[in-house]
Amino acid sequence: MPRVKANNITINYDQQGSGEPLILIPYLGADHACYAFQVAEYSKHFTCISLDLRGTGESTVTEGAYTTETLADDVAAFMRAVGVAKAHITGLSLGGAIGLWLAAKNPQMVTSLSLHSAWPKTDAYLRTVAESFQVVAKALGDVHEMVIRAMFPWCLTPDLYAAKPDYVQSLADFVRSRPAQSVASFLQQSDAVIGHDADAQLARITAPTLITFGRRDSPTSLRFADRLQTIRNSELLVFEECSHAPIYESVAEFNEKTLQFLKRHAASRAA
Repeated sequence: MPRVKANNITINYDQQGSGEPLILIPYLGADHACYAFQVAEYSKHFTCISLDLRGTGESTVTEGAYTTETLADDVAAFMRAVGVAKAHITGLSLGGAIGLWLAAKNPQMVTSLSLHSAWPKTDAYLRTVAESFQVVAKALGDVHEMVIRAMFPWCLTPDLYAAKPDYVQSLADFVRSRPAQSVASFLQQSDAVIGHDADAQLARITAPTLITFGRRDSPTSLRFADRLQTIRNSELLVFEECSHAPIYESVAEFNEKTLQFLKRHAASRAA
């Protein structure tokens, strides 16, 4: 796996495919491999670059507070370090929150922005959910098991558990196979979720923006859609039978519809 120095840390990443660059930003507690189902399809059309955020995977663990703005600055520095002047930006949940800051602070670096299960500012409900993850992580002393036992039920529908138990088990096995995040690093990262506030930044975003939600999502429900749609040149897409993680719940539909947006806003096509 390649690594690069950026923003005073070492960032681990994976690169696959060819075409215009597409940066995939992981969600809470995940490393670059979380987008495996998307990269398999996206890489047929784009150069997919998936990275480990600070404190996750094989990237540097640092002391002190994490914020979504700092994590966005890491991604911008990473892009400069690997020679990517401009890219499509995609993020789910925390990855989307980071994408908001990245696109607001560096509009010249963003060809398009895809925000999946994202939100502009953490409210009392989302803060309570994130704090519950922290409680379970500390109680178990194991971030992988917290993800499977506490986060999964928020991210996947009851119907998926009932209809595809082997598939849910395979997702759990996949989580356990990845490099372990320490509880301390998870607390830093989840504090970034709790403190997230990019509400005042939305007007600075100029890139074409896709906003998606699962109809059955609770932590980042459609209550955030109206505010995010104040982003100019944005469009909304709802996955009707999904919760917080359509990337796993409805893989084919998610990939097809999000690729339509990405290809429509490819710079080469526009030219």
